[in-house]
Amino acid sequence: MSRRYRYITGFIILLVATGLLLLINATAGSAALSPAAALRILFAMDKDSTETASRIIFTIRLPRLVAAALLGGDLAVSGFLLQTFFANPIAGPFVLGISSSAKLCVALALIFALGHGFILNSAMLIGAAFAGALLSLGLILIMAGRVKKLSVLIICGVMIGYICSAVTDIVVTFADDSNIVNLHNWSMGSFSGMSWGNVRSIAIVTALAVPAVVLLAKPMNAYQLGESYALSMGVNVRWFRVSLILLSSVLSACVTAFAGPISFVGVAVPHLVRTAFGTSKPLVILPASFLGGAAFCLFCDLIARTMFAPSELGISTVTAVFGAPVVIWMLMRR
Repeated sequence: MSRRYRYITGFIILLVATGLLLLINATAGSAALSPAAALRILFAMDKDSTETASRIIFTIRLPRLVAAALLGGDLAVSGFLLQTFFANPIAGPFVLGISSSAKLCVALALIFALGHGFILNSAMLIGAAFAGALLSLGLILIMAGRVKKLSVLIICGVMIGYICSAVTDIVVTFADDSNIVNLHNWSMGSFSGMSWGNVRSIAIVTALAVPAVVLLAKPMNAYQLGESYALSMGVNVRWFRVSLILLSSVLSACVTAFAGPISFVGVAVPHLVRTAFGTSKPLVILPASFLGGAAFCLFCDLIARTMFAPSELGISTVTAVFGAPVVIWMLMRR
């Protein structure tokens, strides 16, 4: 199989899988719809469709599945950026404690806002998560100056994540406002309750950050061959590394702000994509990771919603079931 044919086949499979999962997610749920009925409603071909069915599709399911696809893609791209930055395939927003730190800052911001009688908008939530992500990354980079082994650095990131999660649980448990109980489901990771306003904010962040990441594909390719090689190719390594950190933080912060911390997607998906495509070229892996992350999160959200319906699992519970074995396999291979 030629490399070009492998790339084309891989992208076709990812696009078809994402499209099928979008359709299945639109039909599955407590009020089941046939795929034909869902398509008729989506394309306004069914003039006799009940108002309830249309409301379920357009108000509840469609915002949720679009948000899941976009956030899954953002998380996979963020994971690939961190893996490139640290030159370690185990690096990811959740593993390094970035998601947990962002979760802590969002929880604190929400509790403060509710305690003072006002509601945070999407930009404020993303800003709080971004501050938390940068805080965690700053601590990891400080540790990187003292710790030479990347494996030890990864463990430090995991410990930061545990500390932030513990503090978040304590804060949520002892919060005074009764509305704060909604934070519990969010802190476990969930795509439920998404609105078109949320989707609009997510789409804006994705439309700005992901193309900016793609523009870094060429220097990223040189950086993968070593810092010295990148310098010889004219890459400003300092600003390149800053760009990687900022873009990765923005993407992971957007995910955490709206869906809470989601585990293993940022680690497992880029690795699976690299294995399937047989390359590490950023110009190929970045769009493939985005599509792979979208399909993976749509699949996991479908399992979370339907396996124990009407009860719903936390999305991180499902992603861990499918993502953790991939990480173990990666470690065993290395």
